[in-house]
Amino acid sequence: MRVNRIAPALLQLLMLTAASPSPFSGFTFKKSKFFTPAKKKKSLYEEWNLESMGIAEEAFTTALKGYQLLKSTNQLLQSNHLTIIDYNQPSTQKRLYVLDMTTGKLIFHSLVAHGQGSGIIYASDFSNVPESYKSSLGFYVTGKVYRGKNGYSLKLHGLEKDINDKALFRDIVIHGAKYVSQDFINQHGYVGRSQGCPALPIGLNNQIIDQIKDGSCVFIYHSNKKYLAQSTVLNQ
Repeated sequence: MRVNRIAPALLQLLMLTAASPSPFSGFTFKKSKFFTPAKKKKSLYEEWNLESMGIAEEAFTTALKGYQLLKSTNQLLQSNHLTIIDYNQPSTQKRLYVLDMTTGKLIFHSLVAHGQGSGIIYASDFSNVPESYKSSLGFYVTGKVYRGKNGYSLKLHGLEKDINDKALFRDIVIHGAKYVSQDFINQHGYVGRSQGCPALPIGLNNQIIDQIKDGSCVFIYHSNKKYLAQSTVLNQ
């Protein structure tokens, strides 16, 4: 058959090829700089070393996502600062952070209260309902300052429908309170609670308010699945 005539020739060719030295024998390949894997770019969280400041990565990355959206849509008159309040942390810890968004510098780190209806040491229940005395999560833009029953105070405009958009109607503002202090913690085991406002220590509230007033971003964070799923800012 024809196959029998071709097979010996093919076998001889294969044997000659196997016996021939490879043109690449003795040649060492060198790694090219063009094939060096690129180093992974550091995130802002890593670059600014925010973990060392006590800021949780999820809290920052979530805040950053909303901040960037609000900035890109011109909803921030003052974009140099980002305020993060992390209600995953207990009230006995300093859980308010004011960041300089050009340098990553932590400008303020403070105790902050949550609402009476949201919990005692930890805030776990949130609401947009008037008279609930609960804190509201989400993104806010700071407004004007005024002097009211709690002294020097800062209005907050809630940006998220059905989540915090009743903040002005509920008088949810940043103000100072004597019950937000280490002395109160030492006596009671937790920071005193507000009627829903993120109240600050007396003596520090004026400084923080003056830094973040007139159009900066405030984000009140909690790993609350309902909020994260329904946020009108994060899910745009």
